Amino acid sequence: MTLDPAFQIFLSDCRTRVESALDHWLPSESTQPSRLHAAMRYAVLGDGKRVRPVLVYAAGQALAAEPDCLNGAACAVELIHAYSLAHDDLPAMDDDELRRGRPTCHMAYDEATAVLAGDALQTLAFRVLCEDDGLRVSAAERLRMIAALAQASGSRGMVGGQALDIFATGHDIDLAQLENLHIHKTGALILASVRLGVFAAGRADDDRIGQLERYAKCIGLAFQVHDDILDVEGETAVLGKTRGKDAAADKATYPALLGLQAARDMAQRLIDESLQSISDFGAGADPLRQLAGYIIGRKR
Repeated sequence: MTLDPAFQIFLSDCRTRVESALDHWLPSESTQPSRLHAAMRYAVLGDGKRVRPVLVYAAGQALAAEPDCLNGAACAVELIHAYSLAHDDLPAMDDDELRRGRPTCHMAYDEATAVLAGDALQTLAFRVLCEDDGLRVSAAERLRMIAALAQASGSRGMVGGQALDIFATGHDIDLAQLENLHIHKTGALILASVRLGVFAAGRADDDRIGQLERYAKCIGLAFQVHDDILDVEGETAVLGKTRGKDAAADKATYPALLGLQAARDMAQRLIDESLQSISDFGAGADPLRQLAGYIIGRKR
């Protein structure tokens, strides 16, 4: 898809910022235990879309936050996302061999090291929120951010969604059950990304928070619907992961349940609803608006 030039600059700036923050917080490969630290860096750094960090920056900008105060929060959500991928790719989970166009963490290292790398990335995320000097918020607000990310990451969020996904594999589930699965597995961390941007900005009333949360819930579900479509229509070389894995594993997906066109229509309705939720925000929310279109226009 063709991106607005201003949005391209915004994306590039966000990715540069979060890459720098990630590189700063991740231990060097020369630090013992060096193999573990190398695996952590392998799992995080490289050719990622960085959608969740971009959401942190975009939500913060919508509330006139300075980018420097958002770096730690953006870094933390990406560390959680990277940990989840390292674990989800394991043979005991989704059993994937390709991620971001290269071997998955357990293929590049080994299964035990991938498990430990994911564990360490998860704990590092919370250390960042505890210690990052760039966060210009009170201790109470910092604790609120930690709680939001913890809830989104655990059994009430992403991990719970992965459990639901495992239990659903090979079984017939309805649309409501599939939506509940992905509200947890994918949507919870996307919602947390927006919340962390809002909390780091430190200047939103309840109405504004509600509007941004509605935006996040809609694009979180749209993101997953589009991912399911890409698993059917995309190309492995472009996706950076194996095409058709969902069907091969007999996973419940939106195209399988609704058909491809109905799945596309659903994704578009969700994007339209997300844009409506922030319609009365000013130009500062333009990156959020552009990001909504990017989510269902991307090829990987």
